Amino acid sequence: MQQPFDISIGDVDYAVFPEGNDTYVIFKDGKEYVHIQKDTDLQWLKLDPETAIPVFEIDEEINNIGREIMAYVPEEEDEEDLEDELD
Repeated sequence: MQQPFDISIGDVDYAVFPEGNDTYVIFKDGKEYVHIQKDTDLQWLKLDPETAIPVFEIDEEINNIGREIMAYVPEEEDEEDLEDELD
């Protein structure tokens, strides 16, 4: 599974924690902010905080976060890559 990573949109920093199945927990200003799920590459859904059911309304901030998640490229050098190189 993908490791947590940080993204920035304008002057706002977010921490992204992948949960699997295209679902992510987003932290903003050091606090848990929202859970989101990928619908399509351009459309992301906010999950209801109590039921975890997708909320089907357009939210530009959530879509912007999703676009940054899709654009994120993890660091090349990690432990698995190093182990593969040694084999």
